[in-house]
Amino acid sequence: MSEAPISYYNWMSSMGKLLLVCDAAGLRAIRFEGREKFSPPQPGWRYEDEPFREVMKQLEEYFAGDRVAFNVPLAPPGTSFQLQVWEALQKIPYGETLSYAELARRIDKPRAVRAVGAANGANPIPIIIPCHRVIGSNGSLVGYGGGLDIKKTLLALEQEQRAKTLPQASLF
Repeated sequence: MSEAPISYYNWMSSMGKLLLVCDAAGLRAIRFEGREKFSPPQPGWRYEDEPFREVMKQLEEYFAGDRVAFNVPLAPPGTSFQLQVWEALQKIPYGETLSYAELARRIDKPRAVRAVGAANGANPIPIIIPCHRVIGSNGSLVGYGGGLDIKKTLLALEQEQRAKTLPQASLF
């Protein structure tokens, strides 16, 4: 039985050059070119943009501050534990952050903070699976596959947009 074909596309987004990867089940990866965890396309992958048009549209809307949630099929390859962590990441509200310890508590594994951190770091679909919303217990920005500069940019974008949409407190 042969594996489903994998497609990829190199896309120059407003956050830099991204490598998008998918198969028939959905988006498998977003990789930041030039970053430590970047791995190039594999032999046999097909270069095409068609499967990524909706992903690119939704990412641009997000970067412009016009989208707070994504609606594209995801197919991240990972262990059952990683998939559990990545599912929990998608429940962190737009513009909010939480610690690795809190994320471990949310998946009912409060002693698995390091494993949660490792799964967070292995997230193959950053931005859409918002691993950038996880911070250190002391509030510091720690680790991000796209680099701390991009993590800081994404968090600032979300917090700025969220502040614009929250009802303003009355002074009277």
